[in-house]
Amino acid sequence: METNTNEPSVQTPAATEDDGAIPTQVEDSAATQAEAAAASELPPVPPCQVSMTAPVSGGCSGRKKSVVWGHFEKVKIGEGDTSKTKAICNYCQKSYNADSKSCGTSNLLAHVPICPKNPNKEDVVKGQKTLAFVPKKDGEDGFHLVSTSFSVEASRKALAEMVIIDELPFRYVEGYGFKKFVSTLQPKLKLKDIPSRQTVARDVIGIYNSEREKLRKSLKGCRVCLTMDTWTSIQNLNYMCLTCHFIDDAWKLHKRILNFCQVEDHKGETIGRKIEMSLREWGIDGIFTLTVDNASSNLTTIKFLQRVTKDWNGAILGNEYMHMRCCAHILNLIVGEGLKEIDASVAKVREAVRYVKSSPNRSQNFRSFMERLGMESKSLLSLDVPTRWNSTYIMLETAEKFKKVFLRMDFEDDSYSSYFRTKEDSGGLGSPCMTDFQNCRAFVTFLRLFYNATKKFSGSLYVTSNAFYDEIFVIQESISNLVKSQNTLLKSTATNMQTKFEKYWGEGDKINHLLYVVVVFDPRKKLRFLKFSFSEIYGNAVAEVMVDKVKDLLFKLYNFYNCIHSPNVQNQSGSERTELETDASDPYVLVHSRYERFLQVKQSVGCSNELERYLAENCDGRKDANFEILEWWRDNCNRYQVLSKVVKDVLVVPVSTVAFESAFSTGGRIVDPFRSALSPLMVQNLVCSQNWLQATVPISHRQSRDDVETLEEELLNLGNILNSET
Repeated sequence: METNTNEPSVQTPAATEDDGAIPTQVEDSAATQAEAAAASELPPVPPCQVSMTAPVSGGCSGRKKSVVWGHFEKVKIGEGDTSKTKAICNYCQKSYNADSKSCGTSNLLAHVPICPKNPNKEDVVKGQKTLAFVPKKDGEDGFHLVSTSFSVEASRKALAEMVIIDELPFRYVEGYGFKKFVSTLQPKLKLKDIPSRQTVARDVIGIYNSEREKLRKSLKGCRVCLTMDTWTSIQNLNYMCLTCHFIDDAWKLHKRILNFCQVEDHKGETIGRKIEMSLREWGIDGIFTLTVDNASSNLTTIKFLQRVTKDWNGAILGNEYMHMRCCAHILNLIVGEGLKEIDASVAKVREAVRYVKSSPNRSQNFRSFMERLGMESKSLLSLDVPTRWNSTYIMLETAEKFKKVFLRMDFEDDSYSSYFRTKEDSGGLGSPCMTDFQNCRAFVTFLRLFYNATKKFSGSLYVTSNAFYDEIFVIQESISNLVKSQNTLLKSTATNMQTKFEKYWGEGDKINHLLYVVVVFDPRKKLRFLKFSFSEIYGNAVAEVMVDKVKDLLFKLYNFYNCIHSPNVQNQSGSERTELETDASDPYVLVHSRYERFLQVKQSVGCSNELERYLAENCDGRKDANFEILEWWRDNCNRYQVLSKVVKDVLVVPVSTVAFESAFSTGGRIVDPFRSALSPLMVQNLVCSQNWLQATVPISHRQSRDDVETLEEELLNLGNILNSET
């Protein structure tokens, strides 16, 4: 008797792989529903690639043919009673048992979306998609609401990126707790899909290579500024960190680590050859500046690079202005010179802070004295590192707030007073008195100028070159005024600082003149600010000479770029076009915009080029508290088509290497005592990949200025630079 195909079917074993696994029991009706659900999602059928035997002819059953056979071919292998029917995947050639009487199609349907060679597997992921918030790209704030579906490959990539960004050890992925957490978070992820440490290491290398190619395309034909520093790891291996800085066509600032690689030694020529090799590997043929610290070997590095790169296509004025000294390191040397005058007072305060922080009982006793004196403060005592002046500044600033507590402890706390009596008997300086705290307070007020300046110089999320001269002008004036002070301590301190200041920045001739050019390219200042500041410090005669030198360099740069980038048509600025298009119906706005253009024409009468016109126009944006120099040039780059090319290269010049030394802090965490077996190549993959991936993290440009990492996190042991002073 024939079976009625319209009646409910009985359960049949599911299709199985050739590995001999036991077939799974699935109802035909459920399989039919799964087939129907996937029918609209499966990709077009590619040409059949299997030719093992002739295809098995379809039966005469009235049942609808499964959609899965668009991705598999049913073939018969063997002859007679020993023959078997197989389903061969059209993409990866994997075979499944496909006997129509004993095997269903559930396994075949499950294979299609996970087939590694299926070109459309992303479009056939089964199951309901979920909504998720995905961060916007290109560093913008906010999120996009998108529909997502689970993918093992995507989760593996995200896991490798987590290991890179969060500086996790490779063995982290093999922990039982991590696996349990992940399987709970995403039940679709099976334990066998969680990669081993070896697999994660391979994925890290893959991410490094992928991100490297993206960066290489971004740097193609781009002139860059560089920062370089060296570091010795816990393995006594010498590393060099080379970082490039550039502004893209959208006038956005970028900082990328090019190499974090091992070098044979710290000799100048060795470093120079390594930098040359790195630049050639990246296809970079133009260096504008190289910012380095004050180590004497760096002078050899600069001379070597000036010699070997002066014939490169992107070289500017024979690389005459390539050498940029790290301003943060010079400030460190100046402050270190001043600290010598109050070493006695600082030593006493440091010892008092060390006493309080040496045990929990002493800290509790200190708090009890605070309560008795009615003092409330969120500030905590901080013990400094003597070779790091920024930590000394923080220690003195906080300790001075608690001077009443220290003075009360001196005559009421026997333990405190006996501690210092013992120190004094053994040649110590004794406990700090009111005079010591007064000395510290006076010096902290002065030191705050250097602290704030170093913070600005150390920024990596905004342009720092245009902030340089503001800080130097204020510091130089403050030192000059304190030299005339009646306070003996401050006068002696300022005199020592002035000597060191003159050594590096005296008379303005020892500063790279590009830093003066940056001031001119700030539309709020131009040449007017330089004339004012030079005359205030050096007098009118010296000011005229220095302004002429800056003007000569401006025209040399402009003429050089004009030979390369000579525009044929002068267009309106983006801001002007937007204004005319947006407010064409407002007659008052139209009159105002026409008047602005009238003034610009009047101011530019007799100007033969863009530079002369720019210098002749009035300063702009002086009263704008939220002024952004990159935004201004982006809006006006069409008015100054050649000059904007010069500005783009000059503004990106970094004035300090301190912020980029944080790469060594990262390296120190990656090559810690427990991971010291990592090869130098893997260290480079981790450090560079972390820097490249973090560049895509959304961050508010305005908020980044307020949330710049504190100096105790940014500055490394700058005191070591004192030993390498030139």
